Amino acid sequence: MYLNKSRFLVLLLASGMSMAGFSQAPAGKIASMASACTGLPTYAQLKSALTTARNQKNGGFNLDMWGTVVNRDGVVCAVAFTGADRGSQWPGSRVISAQKANTANAFSLPALALSTANLYSAVQPGGSLYGLQASNPVNTSIAYAGDPKNYGQANDPMVGGRIGGVNVFGGGLALYNKQGKLIGALGVSGDSSCADHNIAWRTRNNLMLDFVPAGVSGDPTRPDNIVYDITNPSGLPIGVSASGWGHPACSAAATTIAAGLPAVQK
Repeated sequence: MYLNKSRFLVLLLASGMSMAGFSQAPAGKIASMASACTGLPTYAQLKSALTTARNQKNGGFNLDMWGTVVNRDGVVCAVAFTGADRGSQWPGSRVISAQKANTANAFSLPALALSTANLYSAVQPGGSLYGLQASNPVNTSIAYAGDPKNYGQANDPMVGGRIGGVNVFGGGLALYNKQGKLIGALGVSGDSSCADHNIAWRTRNNLMLDFVPAGVSGDPTRPDNIVYDITNPSGLPIGVSASGWGHPACSAAATTIAAGLPAVQK
């Protein structure tokens, strides 16, 4: 498969491979590629933080997970999984994790974070963001490129590409550094959507990128937390969120865990 020079350099840098033999590439371009993910977790940091979070009780099915980090431009910086190999977690969740990261980044702002969990009710018919879920499609040439044996490794073929995609259930969170700057987002997938949110939240906390300024959850200590306020009024087949930002409940355990997730840092 043909791989352009810029894409190859990003994959090379992300994997930590030697630059020997590539000194002929323009120094400015190499520096630009290397700086694209400055301040964001490395592959090793993401894998460690995700694994630690997955090993806690999360209210789901105790499944292994995929995690993806993108920068503020939506460029994939790292992809990792928690299981023994790439088949230990749902294969489809690799791209879903990237979609979630892209969504949380694309629809969060420096002063207002929106998690993917916050978008569920808003995109339903009659919701304030109805139709959003059909925008920004996944770039399939990035999502399914390369050799699958590299999926979830430091040289995952998605690294360096702009994945796109919109996902509107739990598992995607914007990343804010200790200066309060929005620098990208994290997406997690592989279990129930509620468990995905809980695992993503703890992963972000482990990475110390949870200096979140504000959100729509109604809880200032957890501004972009999942909201469980959907009820089913008599005669209506679809539940209604009191706030407009609600997410369906998955299990009593996941709901309880969400209410006790670590407060964001200030």
